[in-house]
Amino acid sequence: MAYWLVKSEPNKYAFSDLQRDGKTIWDGVRNNAAALHLKAMRLGDEVLYYHSQEGLEVVGVAKVVKESFLDPSDPAGRFVAVELAPVRPLARPVSLQAMKANPALSALEMIRQGRLSVSPVREAEWKAILEMAGE
Repeated sequence: MAYWLVKSEPNKYAFSDLQRDGKTIWDGVRNNAAALHLKAMRLGDEVLYYHSQEGLEVVGVAKVVKESFLDPSDPAGRFVAVELAPVRPLARPVSLQAMKANPALSALEMIRQGRLSVSPVREAEWKAILEMAGE
């Protein structure tokens, strides 16, 4: 299993929206590097859900329930989407500031390349973030 982090602005699609809906198509990703990460996601991979723009914190865990397919929002047919379902909200959200202050997360892709909306998370980073969340 691999681990990932996705970003969403909470005023557009918050983790609570994912919980309410039960699953969603993660579409609209147009950055080539982030799109490659979507293509690499596999069924059952776990995903940290990060609120960007406001909040700036990891708030929940989701999982991949459908591997990459053509993004229905891309008329050119160049990009892919995946389907995500909620697993659980974190016991305690983990702020960007706290992640940047943790030496165990110094190589976290989301911190190194902050503009990516989808990025991989190493197992040790995953465990560190969950520990910071009180899990």
